[in-house]
Amino acid sequence: MKRVLFATVATVIGLAAGLVLTGRLHSTQSSDAAPVAPLQAASGQAGPAAVQGGSATRPFAGLPDFTGVASQAIGAVTKVSATQAIRTANNPFFNDPFFRYFFGEEPEMFGGGEVRDVPLGSGVVVSSDGYVLTNNHVVGDNGAEFTVGLADKRELRARVVGTDPWTDIALLKVNATGLPVIPWGDSSKLRVAEWVLAIGNPFQLNQTVTLGIVSAIGRTNVGVAAYEDFIQTDAAINPGNSGGALVSGRGELVGINTAIYSQSGGYQGVGFAVPSNLARKVMNDLIKYGQVRRGTLGYLQVREINEALAQRLEVPVSKGVLVERMTRDSSAYDAGIRPGDLIVSLNGKAVEDMGQMLRLVADAPIGGIVTVGAYRDGRKVEFKATVVAMRPRTGRQ
Repeated sequence: MKRVLFATVATVIGLAAGLVLTGRLHSTQSSDAAPVAPLQAASGQAGPAAVQGGSATRPFAGLPDFTGVASQAIGAVTKVSATQAIRTANNPFFNDPFFRYFFGEEPEMFGGGEVRDVPLGSGVVVSSDGYVLTNNHVVGDNGAEFTVGLADKRELRARVVGTDPWTDIALLKVNATGLPVIPWGDSSKLRVAEWVLAIGNPFQLNQTVTLGIVSAIGRTNVGVAAYEDFIQTDAAINPGNSGGALVSGRGELVGINTAIYSQSGGYQGVGFAVPSNLARKVMNDLIKYGQVRRGTLGYLQVREINEALAQRLEVPVSKGVLVERMTRDSSAYDAGIRPGDLIVSLNGKAVEDMGQMLRLVADAPIGGIVTVGAYRDGRKVEFKATVVAMRPRTGRQ
């Protein structure tokens, strides 16, 4: 009995000591831990801490707040629709396969029709008196009547001032004043990884805003237009965004959304926009001349070279364009350029591909002189060529 009593007392004393020790440890942890202050985001709003591996870590700090930029820009982004006649079937028997077998898929005697505004894409109001920029592939060249849907729900008839297939830009005009606009930005100052917002009407979801960064600038050889100098962005651009606004973090218009690279037909993180500086030049020419004025050296058929071809030509460069054919009535021929010449520079700027050469000549002042650097028979030569006006592909007023 003594042994049992002793064992019982020892057990009780041990349990009591354990409880006291545990209580002290718990009390020490509670009193020593400083209160966790809420983390502040760049906009001044508190954000929860991210938990990784059981410990709290600071979330991405410095994220900007674009709510003000978006609210200002949304009002200047429109939807663009075309008025078209849509055939419909009036007879309930038309849905029967047996009926269609005898009367065909579109029986004239039972068919009907109505006029609808078919959504085509987006647009950007660039002047308070009603000029709206969009894409040429949105407007097309079918002579349809177009409607511009404003952010305030007004639907206004629009006329096509002009189109430019070279840059995939078109200009519309509506009869209105006091419209909200997005201030022009200088697209030449854009930097890779800079924040941008894409605003448009994807899948007829009006005034949709997506956020991303500038993925690349000066992107060429995309296959969208003849004159390519695109801004590439990962801001979500989908069908219906064409002609919408690419807006900088400063709230300025830096591009007109034009195309997406996609294998599925939807967003895959690669979108392209015409830089605002180029779009603005096109717009000014369409207003002033009804067409875009560009320079040319006449008809030249050229091909790009590579290292293997450069070795065969015995030239110390691996970039440039080789003249294969030309017309005798071209200013290039008058300047002394001939088939077999390898053009490597224009006005001291290196020519790396056909698209760049086209842009350099197209942007040169009409009537001006350009210095063409080339190689002939392995020797470096120079030519002075006069820039003449290019015949526009299309344009209407």
